[in-house]
Amino acid sequence: MTETTRSTVHGDDTAALTARVDALGRALAIGGGRLAPTVVERVVGTVDSVRERLDLGVDHTVVALVGGTGSGKSSLFNAICRLDFADVGVRRPTTSEITACVWGDDGGPLLDWLGVVPDRRIERESLLDGESEAALRGLVLLDLPDHDSIAPEHREVVDRLLPQADLLAWVVDPQKYADDALHSGYLRQLVGHEASMVVVLNQVDTVPPDVRPDLVADVEHLLVDDGLTGVPVREASARTGEGVVALRELLATYVESRSLAARRASAELNDVATLLAAEVAEREPAPAALSVTDVVDRLAAAIGLPAVAAGVGAAVRTRSTSTPGFGAVQEDAVEVARATWLEAVTTGLPRRWGEDIASRVASTTEMRLAVTDALTQLTLTARRSGLALALTVAAVLLAGAAVLVGSVAVGSMVGQGDANLWAPVGAVLLLVAAVVAFVGAGAARRSAGRRRTARVLQDGRSALESVARARLAVPTEAVLAEHRTVRELIASARA
Repeated sequence: MTETTRSTVHGDDTAALTARVDALGRALAIGGGRLAPTVVERVVGTVDSVRERLDLGVDHTVVALVGGTGSGKSSLFNAICRLDFADVGVRRPTTSEITACVWGDDGGPLLDWLGVVPDRRIERESLLDGESEAALRGLVLLDLPDHDSIAPEHREVVDRLLPQADLLAWVVDPQKYADDALHSGYLRQLVGHEASMVVVLNQVDTVPPDVRPDLVADVEHLLVDDGLTGVPVREASARTGEGVVALRELLATYVESRSLAARRASAELNDVATLLAAEVAEREPAPAALSVTDVVDRLAAAIGLPAVAAGVGAAVRTRSTSTPGFGAVQEDAVEVARATWLEAVTTGLPRRWGEDIASRVASTTEMRLAVTDALTQLTLTARRSGLALALTVAAVLLAGAAVLVGSVAVGSMVGQGDANLWAPVGAVLLLVAAVVAFVGAGAARRSAGRRRTARVLQDGRSALESVARARLAVPTEAVLAEHRTVRELIASARA
């Protein structure tokens, strides 16, 4: 892999990881108090850690040698570095400091971030080395304190550094490789991070050659029992140098990929994104759940809207001057409508999101007052039908004309002048027209009554729908839009 290719890969990894970190940051900002504090704390810690590492760059591969007392970890550190730098033997348990060896330069900011003090650092390459160490250029090798030390500050250093290393090299010895403090305390917590781990069975020179294959197989079996699959196990001896060259070659392959740091950061982001995903639902409620029709139906029935509308229509039909009105809006009826709405739109949502919706929509009292105010805006007057009035007047006039014509006809028949044969026919036709006009007037009033009933129903439901949408639907849609955004950001933060 050329330097240009490495730089391109590094740039792509950095851009992708930065986008994912930003997505998690936005998800936390939008989710706010609707996310569990413990989850937020974990995500923030990981996001800050990855962001810091990205700021430092991922062009260094941090490998941490982790081991227990007597594992020979520090001796192995010196063997890999080909320098006698790390404290070994009786001096080692007295310090909780981290020892670091850097191949290449520009590792200062990274080592500061890792907490390595200046006098515990060494730069491996020099002019005398030529290109003999080039394969490990970019490697930062850390020698951590013993994880099973009786000194709590030693374990604290180990626990702090483990999440910050790109590769964890667990150094075990033939006598303590099955130690429960290692397996239950550390290894079983790292399921899913197998690609960032290697187990080094050190001090194999103390084991007969014919026993070593069974020993390695037993270590591999224990790792599988821990839930870890595919973790490489390597044999080594810091004293004799056996396996050290192969171990250096293995580290060189990790350094060569230059994406190890990105893979480790990616795995950490996946972990917290999965944790955060449990704080949102898989999807938002279906659009049908956001319909306010049921709320309107319940409120309309509670205030007697159909009966009032029918009463207004009846007043139109009967030409009554008295029209019905709405009574007081009952709070318990509004509460039922509100509770039914909340149940429909919060089903399937995590508790905190449901509680946020309930806090944002109008309270029962606010809803009742809004409904009462909306009802006062409705027109309930029984307007007379102009057509019915015109037909009634026409009927009266036609009836009068029929009577007049009828009188003329009667007079012509009993008088002494010539009889008007068309007068009786005209009187009958006028009378029929009057009857038709009267019937038409009644039909017009009934039609006007039906239209007025429908209009009052329509206006009433429209007013109730406006109240329900403004005080229930709109706040709910705002919360669900935020929920959707958080859910999509979490999804984009996953590799």
